[in-house]
Amino acid sequence: MKLLEERILKNGRNLGNGILKVDGFINHQVDPLLMDACGREFAERFKSLGATKILTAEISGIAPALLAALHLKLPVVYARKSKPITMPDQVFLTLAPSHTKGRTIELIVSPEFLAEGDKVLIIDDFLASGQTILGLVRLAQAAGAEVVGIGTLIEKTFDGGRGLLAPTGVPVEALAVITDMQDGRIVFAAFGG
Repeated sequence: MKLLEERILKNGRNLGNGILKVDGFINHQVDPLLMDACGREFAERFKSLGATKILTAEISGIAPALLAALHLKLPVVYARKSKPITMPDQVFLTLAPSHTKGRTIELIVSPEFLAEGDKVLIIDDFLASGQTILGLVRLAQAAGAEVVGIGTLIEKTFDGGRGLLAPTGVPVEALAVITDMQDGRIVFAAFGG
């Protein structure tokens, strides 16, 4: 998606070690017009899958998931990283290593909002190692739901996440595909994601 690629080149920063800082428009401060365009693109790419819910991870996945959900007219469920007292005792929980946090995180979903028969579209901000998204897949499977698609704003191909997700057999779409971040560069795949 050209608009997202242009924004990454203009306002994103390569911090080295494969870390891309997009805090000014995705991860800390959110550009709602950009997220709306991304949500519309996700809706177009996934409209034929019959999804009944969108699943994402707290917190950076919420903005793109919410805008995709708006265009698909679906509810969004986000996996919490800590269990609030309002959540039932029995929950779906998995662990996933976080590259940017440098530790393992919990992903928790209440069975009130994810159940057998749901067709889940996973939307997240990044596909890097694939561990967080794979954790979301595990949560959906634990609930008896079917994952029908996976969408990310940004994929870093050199981190191997797509390969980790390949055994799921689920279609994966990335709006901006980065193939190289060596020497301070940000290089996108020629096909534009």
